[in-house]
Amino acid sequence: RFAKLLGWFEQSYRQIYDKSIEERQAECPDEPALSTYSDLLLFTLFSFKSGLSYDLLGFTTGMDGSTAKRNQDIGIAVLEQALISSGHAPKRSFSSIEEFKTYFSKKGIILIDATEQRTQRPADAEYQKQMYSGKKKPIP
Repeated sequence: RFAKLLGWFEQSYRQIYDKSIEERQAECPDEPALSTYSDLLLFTLFSFKSGLSYDLLGFTTGMDGSTAKRNQDIGIAVLEQALISSGHAPKRSFSSIEEFKTYFSKKGIILIDATEQRTQRPADAEYQKQMYSGKKKPIP
């Protein structure tokens, strides 16, 4: 799977930058931290999986935090383009309910991660009562 993804990743890198990774690095005055497509892809996937801060990610991979951030940003952009062009990117938005229903009618069972998001507490007392969950108990 990595090898297949790497092929799409390399094509997308060339599409985005109009140059190979080697050509771009030849223009840099400093020694590059990631010198191959494989290194950049592995670094990007590792950064997703590890969940480390940029300083720790950089330390783990032999670069400083700001370079880790910059390389991750590049890797994410290239990976996103690779997944889109290969037809493997998830659909993230729909223009209508009908489009949503049509898209998922072919997919079978779907799971939705409904992680709770914090919100600003309303200042208006009446509106605050409407928004209050009752500590997760149903409103009568």
